[in-house]
Amino acid sequence: MNKKVRTLIASSTALVMAGSMILPCGCSKKQQLVIYNWGEYIAEDTIAKFEAKYPQYDVVYRTFETNETMYPNLENGYDVIIPSEYMVCRLIEEDWIQPLDWNKLPNVTKYMDPMFRDVTYTDNAEISGQVLDYAVPYLYCTVGLVYDANKVTLPEGTTDPAVIWDVLFNTDSGLSIGMYDSMRESIGTALNYYGYSINSMNDEELNKALDLLVAQKSALHPAYGVDNLKDKMAAGELAASIAWSGDHIVMLERVEELGNTNIDLQFVLPEGSNWSVDMMCVPTNCKNYDGAMDFINFMYDPDIALENCEYVGYSTPNVAAKDMLDPEVSGNKYYYPDEEVFSSLEVYYTSDALEERYTEIWNTVKASA
Repeated sequence: MNKKVRTLIASSTALVMAGSMILPCGCSKKQQLVIYNWGEYIAEDTIAKFEAKYPQYDVVYRTFETNETMYPNLENGYDVIIPSEYMVCRLIEEDWIQPLDWNKLPNVTKYMDPMFRDVTYTDNAEISGQVLDYAVPYLYCTVGLVYDANKVTLPEGTTDPAVIWDVLFNTDSGLSIGMYDSMRESIGTALNYYGYSINSMNDEELNKALDLLVAQKSALHPAYGVDNLKDKMAAGELAASIAWSGDHIVMLERVEELGNTNIDLQFVLPEGSNWSVDMMCVPTNCKNYDGAMDFINFMYDPDIALENCEYVGYSTPNVAAKDMLDPEVSGNKYYYPDEEVFSSLEVYYTSDALEERYTEIWNTVKASA
């Protein structure tokens, strides 16, 4: 027997023995659990901790950048997906996700902030009332402007969207800016700039938003992206960018890591802007429903929820985890809006007509010179 064959057999034997030590007697292999989540949206050791607590599962972890890039991949087969609330509503209507077994989610029952039971998730009252049957909040955020106060000056205390978003849309500014490569955020920002609803279906309003985004692209050549914008802002490459509130926290951490003392990143939330909830749900074509329930319940363990919210920077719906946060974070109304701030914001709505119209606008923007 040559050395190569001996090595192969020895390696195979070691793997079998390792599997025997890990798995209960009689099990031939672990159960695969496939998670589909946003990029940079989970603490580095969360999956390892889950697998340690539930050794019967082998997690396959995949990522997406936007709801719209996630949607066409659902046929690939995932056990847990984490879209935003407007996409959840669409998936309920299209029968892409299935009801959750709340009897298997004791942590969610105990620790989920009750306010999420009263949220109007869409203008379709029937679907809105069903959201928590199909999905539970993972993290949430607001959409505002992050800017380097050494390069951009805004009136103190302003919430006027025309003043705030002018930093991104003033074609004479010559500023280096960032825009999310996401149609709802970018179109929503343009609509909010004019004081329109971020769910507008008015042709005149939508055409003005389109013209604004095309002019912005032509004059300012914004950096488009999602996760890359955090690094660009922290490195001082951009003067301002659209940002989820959680991304602002991450940017501040990266500025500190880089030692960029000449960068002063501030975040401001315009009236009428968006707040959104990313939610854990289970596709109808999932292959490991019990594993999905175990994972969702595990994510609501207060210590795990705290680690994820601190790592990602977004706001936690877990009341026990929120109580353990630094008061400077949990008391920030941009990260954890009070009732007054919430009342001035909108969630994104969805419908076939809206998705078609907004997709048409965004494709036109992206194709423009």
